[in-house]
Amino acid sequence: MLGSIDRGHSMPIRKNCHSRIAPTLLVGAAAALSVCWQPAAAQAFAAAKNSLSHYSNAKRAPHGTCAALDQYSAKELVKISALAIDATAGVPAHCRVTGILSPEIAFEVSLPAHWNGRFYMIGNGGHAGESLEDPTRVAQRNAALQAGFAFAQTNTGHDAHKEPGASFVMSNPAKAIDYAYRAVNLTAVTAKAITRFYYGADIAHSYWNSCSNGGRQGLIEAQRYPQDFDGILANSPWVDQTGFTIGALWNQRAIDTAPLSAAKLAMVAKAVMAKCDALDGLKDGQIDDPRLCTLDVKTDLPQCAAGTDNDTCLTAAQSATLLKIYGGPVSHGQQIFPGFMLGSEVGWMNLIVPSQPDRKAADFNLAEDTMRYLVPTPPQPDYDYRSFDFDRDTHQLDAWGQLVNATNPDLSRFRNRGGKLIMTYGWADPVLQPMVGVNYYERAVEKNGPDTPQFFRLFMVPGMGHCAGGVATDRFDAVTTLVDWVEKGKVPDTIRAARVVKNQEVRSRPLCAYPQVARYSGKGSIDEAANFRCVNPQG
Repeated sequence: MLGSIDRGHSMPIRKNCHSRIAPTLLVGAAAALSVCWQPAAAQAFAAAKNSLSHYSNAKRAPHGTCAALDQYSAKELVKISALAIDATAGVPAHCRVTGILSPEIAFEVSLPAHWNGRFYMIGNGGHAGESLEDPTRVAQRNAALQAGFAFAQTNTGHDAHKEPGASFVMSNPAKAIDYAYRAVNLTAVTAKAITRFYYGADIAHSYWNSCSNGGRQGLIEAQRYPQDFDGILANSPWVDQTGFTIGALWNQRAIDTAPLSAAKLAMVAKAVMAKCDALDGLKDGQIDDPRLCTLDVKTDLPQCAAGTDNDTCLTAAQSATLLKIYGGPVSHGQQIFPGFMLGSEVGWMNLIVPSQPDRKAADFNLAEDTMRYLVPTPPQPDYDYRSFDFDRDTHQLDAWGQLVNATNPDLSRFRNRGGKLIMTYGWADPVLQPMVGVNYYERAVEKNGPDTPQFFRLFMVPGMGHCAGGVATDRFDAVTTLVDWVEKGKVPDTIRAARVVKNQEVRSRPLCAYPQVARYSGKGSIDEAANFRCVNPQG
């Protein structure tokens, strides 16, 4: 049937992926992937008071003065400046150190007057280059300082306002390496050294928390630089940037042929929810696991009569476009990347589907930039995506993929030094395909063995969009969960999550460590986490 979701396991990320359309009625396949500019989970430290580690108990004072850091020197350090910041409402007094690492990597490490002995770093969205003063980044810095952490960040080596998109390679090709992996590692090493110098003490534990491209950066750290962080929280990670690029090009080609309007997407979303919502035994306005649902586009969705087109139906060409977005791109007759899940349609507008014919959706914009500046050597700013041949040209992305992709499932070095990794993904993510995360986790289990859940756990969030949003219980503090796992050995089987509307919690649910899922006990409110338990869907 059209839109059938296959539940297979341990499939490689780039071939034979989940979310497959039955071959008898396959109308091509497409995957769309883009990376959003949302910050790391806004709920970090929300459960600090309940932490077994009491990490917000910050007592250590600096060993030296903030002004002395103006004279700090280190390899690759081109420029440094330190400024003592007085306490303000909600932000403790701290020493803010900023500087440049060779060649143009802007970085910051902010050091609270009362330190909890720990280091905390966030990543970047999309093609990075954000200002260190970006309000969402400042908010994350302030929250970390309030909890007593030394905080660090970087722009990965370029200023997106001056060099938008991926055009930064035009001024210096080496910036591509900085963006791919070098800047995060170099910033972490330098910022941690400055932290130790300032407090005159070792760092007890180091943590990473970020989403999207920042999730990719976190996985890269675990794979390439396992010594940098003791705990890594990778939310909705951009695991496979080159797979994304191929998928987004495919999606755009489908949309060029038959666009989908916001009204049509809303109609599809409503029909999908009606079809899939109750499959977990509970009709609650969210889809627990979209892989369980089968959608026949021709019978479950209204089809326009021949020669007509309006917002209440799909033309044959629009049905084909929809199938391609669900299906994932095809090369030589085989799917090579996952498609988007049933239940994510409400979020497609402007992320996958442009709102106007002359505008670019976010995923395609990123993919086009990648193809113009990062894939070819030298860059081709005038590259035309319509020239890409999916049977012939996918190998063109291989070299860039070796630098940027976080697809290596071998986490043995990270495991062996005691590292802990939590990955989260929303089942309704309209930016990054959830099965990329599931497939990576299953490959990691296959590679690292049956004890993988002792250091790496995946939490799928029903109904959640990209890093947050959607119809889901998307408010949860996985940072505190991670800290307690690293420092107290509390293995996270569940994470309490809430849905908040107009500043009021309207629902709570447990997030369950994959492959377990939350099931209603049959008693009490369906909006209370206490009335659910985590079970293995396989029995």
